[in-house]
Amino acid sequence: MNDISYHPSYSDAAILREIGEFVKAKRIDHNLTQDEVAERAAISRSTLSLTERGENIGLINLLKVLRVLDALYVFDLFKVEPKISPMLLAKEDEKKRKRASKSNPQITKDDLGW
Repeated sequence: MNDISYHPSYSDAAILREIGEFVKAKRIDHNLTQDEVAERAAISRSTLSLTERGENIGLINLLKVLRVLDALYVFDLFKVEPKISPMLLAKEDEKKRKRASKSNPQITKDDLGW
């Protein structure tokens, strides 16, 4: 599997390097210089340079950079999906209408249908 979590020997430094490579590749894909990204993210160029080299930076700075690079989608893996038990799912399915029915006009006492 390619999932990084399956590599217990991955050091923190190795993970930071991969994040830095990702940020640099995204920046280059967007044809932006370090100065441009840093200015848009409201961080210093040296902070961005540290990021791309795989150095330790603050999470808020990483979020700013990823936002500028339209890469916040990487955090989709952090979303917690509510788990629905099969029994609850079956009960919810029973409640759904299966068929349509004709609407019955209201018959009043005065109208006997004649």
